[in-house]
Amino acid sequence: MMQTAEMLKVFARHRGNAIVIPGRGGKHWVPLSDKPNRDLPMGDPAMGGHAMFGLGVALARPQDRVILFDSEGDLQMSMGVLATIADQAPKNFYHFLLDNECYATTGGQPVPNAKNVKYDELARASGYQRTYSFTSLEEFTGAIGDIMSQPGPVFVAMKVLPEIINEAIGRRPRWQTRSRTQVIEDLQKELGIVG
Repeated sequence: MMQTAEMLKVFARHRGNAIVIPGRGGKHWVPLSDKPNRDLPMGDPAMGGHAMFGLGVALARPQDRVILFDSEGDLQMSMGVLATIADQAPKNFYHFLLDNECYATTGGQPVPNAKNVKYDELARASGYQRTYSFTSLEEFTGAIGDIMSQPGPVFVAMKVLPEIINEAIGRRPRWQTRSRTQVIEDLQKELGIVG
C-alpha cells in the first residue's frame, strides 16, 4: 500500500493542464496543486457520486483532460457507473481509484470483501480498454507517464493506506479553502465559460 499524499506528489508531475477532481484525495491535493482554478475539490457530491460527476465533466469538456480520484467505497455504491463510462468512452477521462479497504471517513468500517475485489478487472469487464492496478508507489511512479500518454477512458486502481477519521463531521479540520460556489466560479473563469 502507498500513502495517498506521496502518490499525489508523483501524479502532480504528470498533471499537465488537466481538470482534477481530487475526491477522497482532496485534503492532500488542495495544498499541492499548482493550478487550483482547474481543480474541483467538491468534497462529497454524494457518497457514490464521484464517478458520475467526473464523467459529466469529461463529457462537457472533451477538449480538456479530466482526472478523477475516486474511492472504492464510492464505487461499490454505484458499480453500474463503470459500464456507463465505458459506453460513453470519453477519451479525456482518467479514473483513478483510491482503495484503502475501508470507509475511512465514517470510522474505518471495512468495505465488503475489501481484500479480494479486483477493481481493475471489474472496470475491464465493464468495457474500459485500459486498466491498471498498483500496490506500491514505486510501480505507480514507473508507470504513470505511460498511463497519461494513452487515451481514455483509463482506470487505475491503487491500494492506499487508510487515514481513518473518527471525529464528528462538524468537528473535523476543513481542508477546503474555497466554497463549492467559488470552486465552480473559478473553473468557469479559468475555462472562459460565461455563467
